Amino acid sequence: MGNRATFVTVGAEGYEHRGSSFGAVGLDLDLLGGPDAVLPFVLGHRREDGPWYDDDMCEAGALIDHSRRLLLVFAREGPSVAMRTRAAWWRLLGLAWPGWELRWVYDGQSGLRAHLGLDPGRERDTLYPGPPLEADDEELADPDPMAAVVTVGSGRCHVLAHIEDHPVAEGPALLDRLSGAPGHAGYAGRAEAGIHVDPGARRVGWWLTGIVPHAGRMAACWPGWTVEFWADRWSEHARSVPGLFTPPAGDPAAALDAVRDEALERWAEPRADRRAQLVAAYPRMVIGTGFPPAVTAQRAALARAVVERSRRAAAAG
Repeated sequence: MGNRATFVTVGAEGYEHRGSSFGAVGLDLDLLGGPDAVLPFVLGHRREDGPWYDDDMCEAGALIDHSRRLLLVFAREGPSVAMRTRAAWWRLLGLAWPGWELRWVYDGQSGLRAHLGLDPGRERDTLYPGPPLEADDEELADPDPMAAVVTVGSGRCHVLAHIEDHPVAEGPALLDRLSGAPGHAGYAGRAEAGIHVDPGARRVGWWLTGIVPHAGRMAACWPGWTVEFWADRWSEHARSVPGLFTPPAGDPAAALDAVRDEALERWAEPRADRRAQLVAAYPRMVIGTGFPPAVTAQRAALARAVVERSRRAAAAG
């Protein structure tokens, strides 16, 4: 099973689209190596002249426009998505890409296509809602749980497994689905997504740290309601329901150390082409294309130097 990533480079003559069947995991850490290390790595992936990956199957991606010094990025997992480390990752990314405009693409791959003026594609017809979690579910003991917080009015709270669709995509049917579901007196943990529904005012506010394909179309799921997208500002959710959703305060210094340590481990040494590793392990398998290119010792050293400089810059700032 792959972890698909999409890459787009933009220049004076247009754009080039590349794909990787095994490039999504760790992409947010790869980007902390800075443009001089990342751009050659991206250009080493295979060129894609045909259809893009299915939006639901594409887990991470980046668009690099060197002339405009613009970086668009998205991911479904990693320190960029975890509430505990997201702000630290953004800070380190800014230090690694000085002078660049950095944007998170909440629409994921469909957002990259829209940026390029292409058809963003159609939405999937079938929804896969995450199941409710009991208060003692082992997933909620994880420091970075895959969870979505749903609050209704001023007194109802549910926590769902955030493994498929964001609950906002269900529209008002979400309220019916959760009417008899396990509730929480409140939720004081971390999450990757959330939604607050005020049935009396017919208002909805929602947020996420990852992606929702065609996120801009979610308001249409709630006809007759006022829908506000809070991007990754979970604090808006917490303010809307005092005492009901109270995520823990972050530790900025510890988060910076954690993300930097992950990045240095990621760039610790040259990385072999994943295809070569699989061929060596399973010589009789028929291996497809779309594997990340090898990372040379020189490029790994360059990326490590960028990450180390960010340590000094963060300490000074």
